[in-house]
Amino acid sequence: MSIGVEEKNVEGKRQVALERARELKGRIADYLEYKKGAPTGFKEWERIRERQENIKKILGASDTEWKDWKWQLKNRVNEVESLKKIFDLMPREEKEISLVGSKFRWSVSPYYLSLIDPEDSLDPVRLQSIPTIEEYEDTSGVMDPMAEEFTSPAPAVTRRYPDRLIINVTNQCPSYCRHCQRRRNIGEVDSHTSRENLKAALKYIAENEEIRDVLLTGGDALMLSDKTLDWILTELDNIPHVEIKRLGTRAPVTLPYRITDELCEMLSRHLPLYVNIQFNHPLEVTPDSRDACWALARCGIALGNQAVLLKGINNHPLLMRSLNQELLKIMVRPYYIFHAKGVRGTRHFRTRVEEGIGIVEQLRGFTSGLAIPTYIVNAPRGYGKTPMLAEYLISMGANKLLIRTWEKKILEYENDEDI
Repeated sequence: MSIGVEEKNVEGKRQVALERARELKGRIADYLEYKKGAPTGFKEWERIRERQENIKKILGASDTEWKDWKWQLKNRVNEVESLKKIFDLMPREEKEISLVGSKFRWSVSPYYLSLIDPEDSLDPVRLQSIPTIEEYEDTSGVMDPMAEEFTSPAPAVTRRYPDRLIINVTNQCPSYCRHCQRRRNIGEVDSHTSRENLKAALKYIAENEEIRDVLLTGGDALMLSDKTLDWILTELDNIPHVEIKRLGTRAPVTLPYRITDELCEMLSRHLPLYVNIQFNHPLEVTPDSRDACWALARCGIALGNQAVLLKGINNHPLLMRSLNQELLKIMVRPYYIFHAKGVRGTRHFRTRVEEGIGIVEQLRGFTSGLAIPTYIVNAPRGYGKTPMLAEYLISMGANKLLIRTWEKKILEYENDEDI
């Protein structure tokens, strides 16, 4: 082959590649346009900081107190009168919040309140944290949709799988989410699981050698003191068949100051350790939450996100793409998107399952595989997580598959061992 012909072939291939690149660029144009105006915690940080200064003045907090997680817990806003000092509430809103509060507990950390735009009644953080009348009026759900009361073979234990289980270590959270799946356990008083029940749970794990993975949750596992958490993790480390430990927490989202140097140093002694977080909206990814997540990552802890699909908050494919990309930037791997459970008082947050499938389908191919979580429906009566997947395998013959790509192109694929 002459040099001239070879150069023409190279140029021809380059033109094909450039045409494909133009096609791919067109497929992301809508997202690039969306990102220009889409809010994130980083974009809004200056306004958030202004709101923090205002809340500090109202609560009489110093800069040091503001970043003290124990001060944040002590000064959670959980009464209409306190909330009125921070937000302008209409009389109807005051009445409705009080009404819901008579039925379901609510409480919000000052930090998480600062993320809310007080001028926006549909602010996604507000909808997750401040009660609305829909909660009170919903009688359609149940209080225990996963039948945890029937999957508890020992005190504080929930077991739905062969090789792993949950220890519910507390009912306390920095803020109480309006979509909470365990709102039946919240009560009116923060309460950690008794040492007696924790010992019973640990005994059950020690006596069942198939348990290799233990998740500490609640409530929020990081609401325990460093000392208590260290004791539980040490006890688990001393059980030979326990291979990994996990912590369930929203603290990096709602109370990032809980991630102290002392906590990180203690946790680093208990590797392998995984932390599952729940970021639901890009506004929650702020410089402070980033610092919390980076601190955990630096000491060797793997971070995953378990978002909940919530109507009016994050049920949009471009928003979910933005959230997952923001999370990767702070070392958090999108792990699950949960379909909202049928908990009483939360019906207004629920979407249809096909909407969730469509959202994940519009992630596949459009962003990194690392940014694509699994969409999960929790089966009724405690039968566990069930993945909801788009169909990419259309048909299967003796030696060929018919597949659908992320661009919805239908292609034949050879399926012969001799290829």
